[in-house]
Amino acid sequence: MGPRSMPSIEEKVTAAILTRARRHRDGASAPRTHPQIPSSEAIPPVTLRDAQFSDFRAVKELKQRWGWNPDSMENWERLWRHNPALDKPQSERPMGWVLEAKGEVIGYLGNISLLYRYGDRTLTAVTGHGFVVEPLYRAASVSLIAAFFRQKSVDLCLATTAIEAVGKMARAFKSEPVPQPDCETVLFWVLRSFPFAEAVTKKLDLKPPLSTVGRVLVWLGVGADKVARRRWPKRSSGHLAISEIAISEIGDDFQDLWIAKLNEGPRLLADRSPATLKWHFNIPGDTGTTHVMCCRDNGELLGYIIVRNGSMQQDGLKRSIIADILVKQDDPGVLKALFLAAYEHAKRSGGDVLEIMGFPQNVREVCLLWKPYRRSYPACPFYYKAADPVLHRTLSDARLWYATPFDGDATLIP
Repeated sequence: MGPRSMPSIEEKVTAAILTRARRHRDGASAPRTHPQIPSSEAIPPVTLRDAQFSDFRAVKELKQRWGWNPDSMENWERLWRHNPALDKPQSERPMGWVLEAKGEVIGYLGNISLLYRYGDRTLTAVTGHGFVVEPLYRAASVSLIAAFFRQKSVDLCLATTAIEAVGKMARAFKSEPVPQPDCETVLFWVLRSFPFAEAVTKKLDLKPPLSTVGRVLVWLGVGADKVARRRWPKRSSGHLAISEIAISEIGDDFQDLWIAKLNEGPRLLADRSPATLKWHFNIPGDTGTTHVMCCRDNGELLGYIIVRNGSMQQDGLKRSIIADILVKQDDPGVLKALFLAAYEHAKRSGGDVLEIMGFPQNVREVCLLWKPYRRSYPACPFYYKAADPVLHRTLSDARLWYATPFDGDATLIP
């Protein structure tokens, strides 16, 4: 099968994988089965209060009922007691909110504190996590969103990994989609064609023997297209040295790189100090793995890329994602070397696809040189609201953003 027939395959493939990925990611807000609720049933009164550590078991059971991955008390301790963003004076704020009815927790929204830098300003930020409400009480869910966006002593509210319905509620509270171009578009390379073909065929729900035929056709089509269009990062000559380290080995040179990045000009950047990087990716109970590739020239750290390798998901695919990249002056040569290192690492790790979501246009343009596939979410997954109206208006400039999976809760949770 040649390149001419591939566009239709690509459209079906990306649509199938997108639907499966959204179902996995948004299970808490869109459970697989909705119980039928008699219209005559009286809805018990609902109360809203701050979440407490004593709510852990009830929240865990609520989240598990609606498709979220299991959480742990160790992770709650990490997020709300050992978070570097809570070290600053007057940083005490709610760890989230719960809805109660008849003495039972029927809704939840977590509230994770973060630090951001904009020029010489350090901004306090929060991101929501784990939004879930029992179907009978969905009408009361707006009170959780209201509590999040109306909290005091916060400079910036972020809603990441947001589904379309959550995005509409966020807009109602005067938050805006991140203006960074193509924030909703995922770029991805297929690392192993056959597991990818199996996942696509499974999603299409073909019956035997059509499923077997379809799997073979997709496998052959994707494989032929990869070769014909050379859809993978290419090695280039150069003197840059690439090394791989563990999160625990992040050292002082990362701090030097972080300070240099801040001095390049005003840009909204999530805190990437070594302490925060280690905290962010040291996730209790994590079923995936996280690796750091460093790029150096004569011993100087010019940039790094962080790859998250996930465990097998419901569609049978093992995904690797680019969790973060930071490069001095966004140097294209360094970016190319790091993307190649990430691609080769993901293949060695047994991943089926390598995904890139977010990042500013000049970083994405380096990826596009190697013809990745694309898929798009139906709505922007990232919203923001600044408490200062002047800052809020200023952040409408796309050039000020460096939104990546490192922002919000996308790579904070196992």
